Amino acid sequence: MLEPLARPLHLVLVSPQIPPNTGNVARLCAVTGCRLILVEPLGFSIDDRHLKRAGLDYWDKVFLRLYPTYAAYVADYPEARRWLFSARAQTSLYEARFQEGDHLVFGSEVTGLLPEVMESGTGTPVTIPMLQDRRSLNLSTAVGIGTYEALRQVAFSGAGRQAPPAS
Repeated sequence: MLEPLARPLHLVLVSPQIPPNTGNVARLCAVTGCRLILVEPLGFSIDDRHLKRAGLDYWDKVFLRLYPTYAAYVADYPEARRWLFSARAQTSLYEARFQEGDHLVFGSEVTGLLPEVMESGTGTPVTIPMLQDRRSLNLSTAVGIGTYEALRQVAFSGAGRQAPPAS
């Protein structure tokens, strides 16, 4: 079983557009103890029925913060270690060394993270390896991959347990 982290990971969605993806990420947060941060503009209302349905009955277990802009989010967490997930990054997430409290930042389903975020100096760009000539993964799938790799690295480091080797 997964033990809660003393300093949870933060999953940051910048301008998500598809309610079921955000609902799936909320459910992921509920079952892993991660915090969810949404950065506007959103492509839906936070009360959207598809968002609520995808999150099932887990919404009461999700720590959620909403920010009007990326700059407002960064200002609230100025010292955060951020990993900027992008299909255009050169460094694999498997080269990243995640720590408790890290922020995993993902862009919208349509544009990914915009150049102003990628070039802002607010985090380290990483990518999820894919076959050549493939554009991208589904947002909630990418968030799940990134989250569980980070948890694999940090959640098993305490109490004498060791992370299983990456395959």
